Amino acid sequence: MKKISKLHYITTDAKLAEAACAGGADWIQLRLKQVPVEDYLNEAIRVKAVCKRFGATFIINDNVHVARDVGADGVHLGREDMSPDEARNILGEQAIIGCTANTRKDVAGLCEKKVDYIGLGPFRFTATKQKLSPVLGYAGYSRLMAYFQEASFTLPPVVAIGGIRLADVDDILNTGVHGIAISGAISNAADPVSALRQFKNITDTYKRVKG
Repeated sequence: MKKISKLHYITTDAKLAEAACAGGADWIQLRLKQVPVEDYLNEAIRVKAVCKRFGATFIINDNVHVARDVGADGVHLGREDMSPDEARNILGEQAIIGCTANTRKDVAGLCEKKVDYIGLGPFRFTATKQKLSPVLGYAGYSRLMAYFQEASFTLPPVVAIGGIRLADVDDILNTGVHGIAISGAISNAADPVSALRQFKNITDTYKRVKG
């Protein structure tokens, strides 16, 4: 089974990726929207070099061909992107393939596709993503995770995403998700290294409270 980090950092450039890795990040996703493919490739090469230096997993958002061309560890696909089956054919069995979900139907369909992890969200409104799906909040995560547990579904690791702040992390993890993905909380921080370190300290030491 492929190792999926409990803390995913989604960034737009190599400098922020380096700051996050300096703070302990071991999973970096590069997400660039509405840019020429050449620009995406060039930034991906830079971010890959950072990830290699720090030993971090490197994921490309959306663009399977960029992931293939730069030799990324995998790809994260949105609900309107290429199918995970097609991505698997292009990238091979060794690649990590994650997909976005928002509903019970989404999650069940991705389980059938045998993706390596599911990015479930959004937790709250976030300006970093266009065409935002309905916000889930704590209650939404709790309902979905409880449903699949009761239905004896074998879920891949589920990663919560969307406007997550430091104060949210314990309660989100307590819904039963595997981990969290963050972007703005690091990218917009005055000290990204310190901010990442604080998130990582929680995800590394978290123990679920059952009640």
